[in-house]
Amino acid sequence: MTLTDQLNRPLHDLRISVTDRCNFRCTYCMPATIFGEGYRFLPKSEVLSFEEITRLVRILVPLGVRKVRLTGGEPLVRKDIERLVGQIAAVPGVEDIALTTNGYFLPQKAQALKDAGLRRITISLDSLDNAVFRALNGDRADVSDVLAGIEAAERAGFAPIKINAVIKRGVNEGSVVDLARFCRERGYIARFIEYMDVGNVNGWRMDDVVSADEIVALIDAELPLEPVPPNYFGEVAQRYRYRDGGGEVGVIASVTRPFCGACTRLRLSPEGRIYTCLFATHGVDLRGPLRAGAPDDEIAAIVRQGWQRRADRYSELRAAQTAPREPKVEMYYIGG
Repeated sequence: MTLTDQLNRPLHDLRISVTDRCNFRCTYCMPATIFGEGYRFLPKSEVLSFEEITRLVRILVPLGVRKVRLTGGEPLVRKDIERLVGQIAAVPGVEDIALTTNGYFLPQKAQALKDAGLRRITISLDSLDNAVFRALNGDRADVSDVLAGIEAAERAGFAPIKINAVIKRGVNEGSVVDLARFCRERGYIARFIEYMDVGNVNGWRMDDVVSADEIVALIDAELPLEPVPPNYFGEVAQRYRYRDGGGEVGVIASVTRPFCGACTRLRLSPEGRIYTCLFATHGVDLRGPLRAGAPDDEIAAIVRQGWQRRADRYSELRAAQTAPREPKVEMYYIGG
């Protein structure tokens, strides 16, 4: 029996934030003014172990989960992350395991991740202009550092590699065409993401959003595009292909073209809370029951009940929000 929520959306995807830590300080996620040297991240004792995460994956597969994506924070700062990849890849019923990373540690990790069973990889790169990129990542890395990671992923056999870029008006919209051309020439798939109001600390304003329509128009003027249908139900990126057959590009338009109606994703935070929306205000604790010795069926019942009650569709309602909302969970803590 398929597990569905109040809007008849099935549970299919699990996004696991394996850490709340990151080596970058991107302005749209973990601005350095707030996440400085004295910021207190979760202590190790509060973060789920690899074995606890794997057990939860095993419990969630019978409820419908088929695809798993590891996020953060920056997932590669989690020591021996490839061991977790191997454990999840061995769970019967998991059809796909992917990872989103800033790419910085991939020269040391790409081959181990591939060998452990990682199927797909997405690398964030918001600009090819080094000054723009450093301004966006809190002056923590150069473009060349990420390019080295992309090359390492390619050598390890990941294909096609997806490149994510968050586009913010007045900051990096001038990088869109260069990034599209860069990915097209190398066989990567560019994914341009509208600047979103995730969390409470990134100073989001609607005026800062470069819409998907604008992004597509920028690329189309130089590299003509045509739309293509989604690969599967719930795909978040709206896909376009180059008219000359030279690959594809996607836009993730959570702000201007909400896709809540096809959302099949459940999110697991580093310390074991599940969230049914990227813009959620509250999560449900699984670590407590897990560490208290609850059997699998009891934990499954908690998830089942939470998903069946699910009715959130924040992005569709964003424009109609007039009353102040409760603080939302931060992106660095729950993944993109």
